[in-house]
Amino acid sequence: MHETANRGLLFTLFLGVLLAALDIAVLGPALPAIRAHFGIDDRTVAWAFNTFVFFNLLGVPIMTKLSDRHGRRLVYVVDVLLFAVGALIVAAAPSFAVLLVGRALQGLGAAGIFPVAAAVVGDAFPKERRGQALGILGAVFGVAFIIGPILAGILLLVDWRFIYVAYVPLAVLVMILGARQLPRSTAEDRQPLDLWGLVLLGVVLVSLAYGINRLDASDLSASLLDPRVWSSFLLVAVGLPLFIRLERKAPDPVVRPGLFSNRQVVIACGLAAVAGLHESAFIFLPALAIEAFGVSNSTASFMLMPLVVSIVIASPIAGRVLDRVGSRSVVLACQAILVAGIGVLAWRGEQIEFFYLGTILLGTGLAGIMGPALSYILLGAANVAERGVSQGLITLFISVGQLLGGAAVGAIAASVAGELGYRTGFAAIAVAGVIIWLFALALKKRPRPIT
Repeated sequence: MHETANRGLLFTLFLGVLLAALDIAVLGPALPAIRAHFGIDDRTVAWAFNTFVFFNLLGVPIMTKLSDRHGRRLVYVVDVLLFAVGALIVAAAPSFAVLLVGRALQGLGAAGIFPVAAAVVGDAFPKERRGQALGILGAVFGVAFIIGPILAGILLLVDWRFIYVAYVPLAVLVMILGARQLPRSTAEDRQPLDLWGLVLLGVVLVSLAYGINRLDASDLSASLLDPRVWSSFLLVAVGLPLFIRLERKAPDPVVRPGLFSNRQVVIACGLAAVAGLHESAFIFLPALAIEAFGVSNSTASFMLMPLVVSIVIASPIAGRVLDRVGSRSVVLACQAILVAGIGVLAWRGEQIEFFYLGTILLGTGLAGIMGPALSYILLGAANVAERGVSQGLITLFISVGQLLGGAAVGAIAASVAGELGYRTGFAAIAVAGVIIWLFALALKKRPRPIT
């Protein structure tokens, strides 16, 4: 009976994560139609993505902290509801400004879905089965990138708005199943919520995201002198130390500073940031294919299918192996595969057989690192009362790595002509991957919870 209940719970979490993951997969095909509908340019329509990212970053610490305080069920269902309401606003938007309001709500709702789902795995599944469950959730992102573009292509034949209307039935199903399947919260005495900490962390994260986003890849040095850029980074430089100081004094901090006294947590956060760097390569792989092989935009997108399939296959396998041998071996192996993949792309990415080999290795390595491994490490290192927050840290550091990687590869590609520019950017990411692999040697096989 317990086994059946866990399967139902995992299915519910799978559907919820799929809901959020599909947004990334369908936005690309939808953007040209959105741009044409509202009569806006490429720079303006990009805010449909940027707004989602900013509010996603802002929402992660809020949603994960609330899930630790008020229970996974309530926050998970509310997150899905926010995402669905945001999708309806996007679908019905009479103007692009209203569409951005919907995208903000979607980003806020999506912020808690995967971290809370991973925390539920830590709450409900025995330690020897957590890796398998997390591996299945990690495979969702590959599944989304297989079915998302196909679904978007079909619905775009009718109207781009139907892409966002289609979210609603799935969201309703997830909310119904979530209300039945997810564990209830337990009543306990709680300290006052650290509102100032949440506000300050939100300012720091959004400032960092905005500053990186405003960097001009074609003229990096000049863009650093832009008041919008340097003022954003100044807010981060001032706000982060203030946040740390505030958290040390808070009765119930947003992120307990003591969590970072555990080397498992520090290394896992570093791995998450570098994994985000590697994931940013996804953005530039179609451009590399176009430059190197002279293919069309659509063909370049289809050339990423082996990468996506490798994520779907490798993530559950990595989860099963994780349960048997522990996090250290899986992390070291997957990080090595990840570096090998990006290295092959940097070294011989202009040759089609090496292009496919590199993308398959890249997908396989990311599946193990970003899927089950990092979540597993943080579940083992954090207290039960801060599992949600610990999973949120992974999301935050991955997002920061993605932003930095996009800016770095873009800057290098702009300064070095042709496909060599992209391959040079990938080489820089590979160096970061080797460095973090050396740090990962310090991981323990079985992390002990912090007391």
